[in-house]
Amino acid sequence: MARSARLVPALLAGLLALTGCGGGVHGTPGGSGVRDPFFPKAGNGGYDVSHYGLRLAYDPDAHRLTGTATLTARATQDLSAFNLDLLGLEVEKVTVGDEIARFNRAGQELTVRPREDVDRDETFRVTVRYSGAPETVTDPDGSREGWLRTADGVLALGEPTGSMTWFPGNHHPSDKAAYDLAVTVPQGLRAVSNGELRGESTARGRTTFEWRTSEPMASYLATLAIGRFDIGRFDIGRFDIGRFGAGRSRAERGLPVYTAVDPAEAEASRPVLGRIPEVLRWAERRFGPYPFSSTGAIVDHAPDLGYALETQTRPVFPGAPDITLLVHELAHQWYGDSVSPRSWRDMWLNEGFATYAEWLWEEEHGGRSAQETFDALYSGEYFATREAGEAVWAFPPADPPSAARISDPPVYWRGAMVLQKVRQAVGDDRFWGILKGWAAEYRYGNADTADFTAYVESRAPGVDFQGIWEEWLYGEGRPERA
Repeated sequence: MARSARLVPALLAGLLALTGCGGGVHGTPGGSGVRDPFFPKAGNGGYDVSHYGLRLAYDPDAHRLTGTATLTARATQDLSAFNLDLLGLEVEKVTVGDEIARFNRAGQELTVRPREDVDRDETFRVTVRYSGAPETVTDPDGSREGWLRTADGVLALGEPTGSMTWFPGNHHPSDKAAYDLAVTVPQGLRAVSNGELRGESTARGRTTFEWRTSEPMASYLATLAIGRFDIGRFDIGRFDIGRFGAGRSRAERGLPVYTAVDPAEAEASRPVLGRIPEVLRWAERRFGPYPFSSTGAIVDHAPDLGYALETQTRPVFPGAPDITLLVHELAHQWYGDSVSPRSWRDMWLNEGFATYAEWLWEEEHGGRSAQETFDALYSGEYFATREAGEAVWAFPPADPPSAARISDPPVYWRGAMVLQKVRQAVGDDRFWGILKGWAAEYRYGNADTADFTAYVESRAPGVDFQGIWEEWLYGEGRPERA
């Protein structure tokens, strides 16, 4: 009976929201999605979030999360109602400003109807109190994300939509924001997230960790790792400035490095994570200034996860990485994190660039050249089996056929081949300028394939790219000529 009694106000609020009763009349509801070609319900229309303030507490034994999320946003239209993405969990209370707001739930949509309409261009604050057992979701490609339980805690990963399992928000990469995250866990465990650790305090057997991400971040790049970790903290400048010379780069002047490693992975991870300063110095020479105010890595013991993720400032690895994987995920800090896709169709702008970074690292560290890698892929000699070689040509990198295919080989390998074709066309000097310029032009923003092709053409007037775009970027099958 008590449970039914609690449902009555929520059901009434849902009916009021659906009928449009009780509030101003000049506004209209914001959209329940941004019409992403592969995830149409992801994100929401009508507003733009500038800041997330998240206060969370998690009990791993009970598998219970309690949270208060405060979003600061600007209305992009007159709003009578707006949606947040939140999958599972029980919403207890919603306020807009200082006023209690009505709300209702439908799938991943939390519809909020403020007491007074929000005017276009008005900055408003919405606070959601919620709790429950966060979910793990399975992507269209079969991989798992969301709230992933580990032997001693949890690992929260969000690409492409898993972040909505642990906090409400505008969960599409086109809406980026700053974050403040405070997480309380049982004493003895650590909570590691993006950005910089601003505070750590223990009381009554529980420890709170406070993290801040000042630069804009897409929600799918937010992470939270709770468990027992060996922590490494140092400043690249303090250790390396004397060795490599003062004033050469932002990283060498004092970039904080924070690593969290599961003890089971510590010994195997140590040599590779120790090369983070080396990789960042190399990447700054090729891609331009490192775009964020901290760096590092999270290495958990999650052998069944099957993938690493470029979570902003602190990539997540399910086990000890090798140097190639470290290069790939750190390159994403420029391509994918700072410059984020406008839609999930544009994944090759993330993965093609990060894969090409692997090729460049190998080229400049005693391995085969990027052109040799390209040639081996084109001929099919790169892979051990014919089937793997043919998978590269399954579809054009700029046009995956479905949500289940956005992480398939063409997005990675053929995406990198497009960049090598651009390099062939413009020459090395101009190509290095394109790599740096692209990262600078869309720094902290979003871009799509049309933005990329237009940018390349603007940086190389007189060069005909039509064949590259038609055959390598959008063309079906294996081009006739390499």
